[in-house]
Amino acid sequence: MSDRGVRVPRHRGEATRRWLVAEGLLRTDLVIRSDGEALVFPVVAGAVVPPDRGEVVEVEFAARAAPEASDYRDLVPPDVAPRDELPRSFDVVGDVVLVRIPPSVAGAASAIGAALLDFVPGARIVGWDRGVHGPDRRRTIERIAGAGGWATVHHENHLAIEVDLERAYFSPRLAREHARVAGDVAAGDRVYDLCCGVGPFSLQIAHAGRARSITAVDANPDAIALLERSRTRVDGGERIVAVRDRIESFLPDREPVERVILNLPHEGIKYAPSVARAVAPGGRFYHYEIVPRAELNGRAEALVHALSTAAGPFRLLDAHTVHPYSPDADLTAFVLERGPA
Repeated sequence: MSDRGVRVPRHRGEATRRWLVAEGLLRTDLVIRSDGEALVFPVVAGAVVPPDRGEVVEVEFAARAAPEASDYRDLVPPDVAPRDELPRSFDVVGDVVLVRIPPSVAGAASAIGAALLDFVPGARIVGWDRGVHGPDRRRTIERIAGAGGWATVHHENHLAIEVDLERAYFSPRLAREHARVAGDVAAGDRVYDLCCGVGPFSLQIAHAGRARSITAVDANPDAIALLERSRTRVDGGERIVAVRDRIESFLPDREPVERVILNLPHEGIKYAPSVARAVAPGGRFYHYEIVPRAELNGRAEALVHALSTAAGPFRLLDAHTVHPYSPDADLTAFVLERGPA
C-alpha cells in the first residue's frame, strides 16, 4: 500500500527531517526511504508541503518497529551500556556514519552501530573511527553496522565531494570553515591549499569563482585522485591544479600568493617559516591547529613570532574555535596577515 511522502535530495535530508518534525508532519510509524540520491520522508495524511520543501509523492514505506527516537542513545538497550557513557556525537559523511567509541563502552559497539544505522536518515554503513594516522593521514575504521565500503559522495555547501574515508583525509566538521575562507578570497587572488586532503577548501573556492588560480597540494595520491574527480563536478573546477607533493618539497622557491591554507592540526606549526615566505605582502594565512584552551593566547603569540621572524611582520586578524577536540583542547582557526613589502 502506498503512503504520502516528500522526496528531497540526500544533502537536504537532515534539514527536511527537522522541518517536518517542527511542523508535526513526519510520520514516525514508517521508515524514511532511501531512493538513490534522494530520501523520501513519510508524512501525515493531508499534509500541506510547500513546493520548495520537496516533491510530494506516493510510495511504499516499511513499517518502523519502534517509535522514532530523538537521540540515537535511546535506541541502545539499557542493559548493554549506561546511556551517559555512550558517545554523544557522531559524524555523517554522505551515507556513512562515523563514531568514536570510548573504551568503557567498547563492548557495546555493535549495539551503537545498529542504533545509528536506524537513527540516521539514509545511512548505509556505520564505522568505529579509530583515528587518522601516518603521513598520508589515512583513517582507521572498523565496520560495526551496515554494509559496503567507505567511498561515498558528501554534499556540502551545494557541492558534491568524492570521499573515501579509509584512503584520504576529510572532516565534515569543517563545512563552515570551507565556506568562510572561500568567502574571504578576493577577485584575482592566487591560492595555495596545503595538505588539502580531498580538496574541500579548493572546491569551495573554485565554486565561489573569484580566485585566479588554486594550487591544491597533498602527498597522498588517493586524495589527489579524489580531488581530480570532484573538480569535474564544480563550476570553475578547471582553476584547480592538483599537485601530489609534500610541503617541504613544494614550498621552496614558490612565488608568494595572496591566500595560503594549511589544515594540518597536529604538526602544521613546524612548517610556519616556509609557509610565511609563501604568503605575498598583504596576503593572508589560514592555519588550523589543536590548541589546549589554557594555551590559546600564548599559541597565537608564538605563531605571529614564528611567521614574522621568517618573513617580516605578520599580524593576527582572528582566532576562533572550530570545534572541541578533547575535554581541554579545541581545533582552532588562526587568520594572519602579512605586512606590506
